Amino acid sequence: MKGNKEIINGLNQLLAFELAAMDQYFIHAKMYQDWGLNKLFERIDHEFDDEKGHASLLIERMLLLEGTPDMKTREEVVIGKTVPEMLQSDLNVELAVDAKLKSVMALCEKEQDYVSRDILQTLINDTESDHAYWLGQQLGLIDKIGLSNYLQSQM
Repeated sequence: MKGNKEIINGLNQLLAFELAAMDQYFIHAKMYQDWGLNKLFERIDHEFDDEKGHASLLIERMLLLEGTPDMKTREEVVIGKTVPEMLQSDLNVELAVDAKLKSVMALCEKEQDYVSRDILQTLINDTESDHAYWLGQQLGLIDKIGLSNYLQSQM
């Protein structure tokens, strides 16, 4: 089924974010694991899997639309050096993905590609209700209880 080029381009832009998020979550998870912060490792490793699933959905949709998924392009990956930097960096990616999802969803509406829009709705639910919300919570906890108490709770 031949798809709309603008929508395929939008899906590829989203894929660049998802691939960058995967890379960033992967290295952050491994850093947490190395530091003995096992709860953070488990959660961020789970986020890595979620981003892989998001990328897979985008790739499958582009292939169905007879598009070519761009596996080379990535948005910037920002690796933190401290736990707060890492959490903030991950939150920044999720907020950027959220904005891009909304713009591509609007394009899907305009072009009446409701199947792509529905797929993106699944991604935005994960992004807003799970990923960004949880990351914001963690940064709030660091502010409330202090970094050393937070780190101790993540061992």
